[in-house]
Amino acid sequence: MRCVVVREHGSFDRLLHEERPDPEPGPGEARIAVRAVGLNHLDLWVRGGIPGVKFPLPIIPGCDASGVVDRIGPGVTTLTVGDAVLLAPGLGCGSCARCAAGEDQLCRSYGMFGETRDGACADFLVAPARNVLRKPAALSFEEAASIGLTFLTAYHMLVARARLAPHETVLIHAAGSGVSTAAIQVAKRIGARIVATARGAAKLARAKELGAHETIDYGQKEFGEEVRRITAKRGVDVVVDHVGQATLDKSLRCLAKGGRLVTCGGTSGPKLETDVRLVFFKGLSILGSTMGSLGELHVILEHFERGDYRPVVDRVLPMSDVAEGHRILDAREVNGKVVLKNN
Repeated sequence: MRCVVVREHGSFDRLLHEERPDPEPGPGEARIAVRAVGLNHLDLWVRGGIPGVKFPLPIIPGCDASGVVDRIGPGVTTLTVGDAVLLAPGLGCGSCARCAAGEDQLCRSYGMFGETRDGACADFLVAPARNVLRKPAALSFEEAASIGLTFLTAYHMLVARARLAPHETVLIHAAGSGVSTAAIQVAKRIGARIVATARGAAKLARAKELGAHETIDYGQKEFGEEVRRITAKRGVDVVVDHVGQATLDKSLRCLAKGGRLVTCGGTSGPKLETDVRLVFFKGLSILGSTMGSLGELHVILEHFERGDYRPVVDRVLPMSDVAEGHRILDAREVNGKVVLKNN
């Protein structure tokens, strides 16, 4: 099979195109003929490396994928050859207390396709059958490959961690990103008031289209002052922040008393510096969130089946242009998801 391989960390030229033997499914596994792969910041980190983090190189990147089941291992009864499917990107052990409680994202051995084992940038991918879910019929393969990580992350942040309520106001940063376009839709479905930030008119227009009530161009205005104006100095109840170092302190200052900041990343840097008195005097909560449970992904796909959510694909590129896809994502030249099509 053809595949993309990272053998050493570095720039876009470290995305190598190679051939490997076709993988065979074992007991409880299925093989997917990959049709499309969605890119995420995780792919940039695997390719570029992170200080202090060891990835199992060489590795095939890619955690979000869709395709068709073309071979089934012994003992699999939930799938048939020819099923159109998408990949659940996270992997728990399936047998510990956390996994048994439906909190597989907190499993001590939790990992991701394309991060801790070979991923989806290949002609074929073998995965446990529980990670192979039927594709919502209305979605194309490219759309289906764009939703796994982003919607699972956004849903878990707002529903399980922040417990956003219909009467509340939420501030969602980086509205052109995959996680934030998903978060706007999740918050809209809940019935919250949504304030979204982004740089540029196109991203703000998309945020409005998806359900944002107010938008802030942080390239033109200071978002903290705008939040004070929009909320009549009250502040927001919840902040969704995966930008990190550049926004976290100001985000905390945007919160009303009892507010919650939920973060799933730090694309601008990992440091948080703030006045701790702000946190305890106002009764604020700082919540970490990584991915979500397999059960939550099943619920998310039901929302797609009903038309409650929709994918936001910025562009589709051939798999041969994987390096360009990384460049576009790294430069933040996206308004939604970059998807690679496997011809």
